Amino acid sequence: MTPEVVMDLLGNAFYLTVVIVALIVGPSLAVGLLVSMFQAATQINEQTLSFLPRLLITLGTIMFAGGWLLTQFMDLFNRLFMQIPHLIG
Repeated sequence: MTPEVVMDLLGNAFYLTVVIVALIVGPSLAVGLLVSMFQAATQINEQTLSFLPRLLITLGTIMFAGGWLLTQFMDLFNRLFMQIPHLIG
């Protein structure tokens, strides 16, 4: 196994990790920003106000994109398992 192959495998894994995290956390950050702007405009300083919308958006995102994310994750591991004979041989 050459260093180029290892870097390619790690690059694919890190890329998938970044995509998964960005897809799940991104909408939550946007909703948190909107709630924070609302709180600043109305001067409501309740810390728990932003929790429920962010939680619901995060769960909704996982429900909506979970199948695609799971497919991408499974494809990565299938490619890794299929390459094992080529990597050690």
